[in-house]
Amino acid sequence: MRWNHYIAYFFGGAFLTNAIPHFVSGVTGHPFQSPFASPPGQGLSSAVVNVLWGALNLVIGYFLVCRVGQFELRRTRHVLIAGLGGLLMAVMLAHAFGRFYGGL
Repeated sequence: MRWNHYIAYFFGGAFLTNAIPHFVSGVTGHPFQSPFASPPGQGLSSAVVNVLWGALNLVIGYFLVCRVGQFELRRTRHVLIAGLGGLLMAVMLAHAFGRFYGGL
C-alpha cells in the first residue's frame, strides 16, 4: 500500500464526516452553516444547499475511500486512518458549530 492511499483514506474519512451535519440538516428542512452562506461558514444556507453540499461531500469521501487503492474494512490500519480523519473533522466541526449552538 502506498503512502498516498493513506492520505486519501484520512481525507475521505473527513469528507464523509462533514457530510453528516449538512445532509441531515438539509433533509430535515433546517438552515445550517455552509461555505456558501454570507459570511462563509457563519451565515445560514438553505436546506437545499445543505443537502447538495452534504451529497457532494459524500461523493468526494466515496472516491477517496473506495476508489483510491484497495480500502478494506477488515484491515485495521485502513479503518483507523479513515476513522482518524473522521474524528479530527468531527472535533473541528464541534468546535466550529459549538460557537453558534452553545456547545462550547
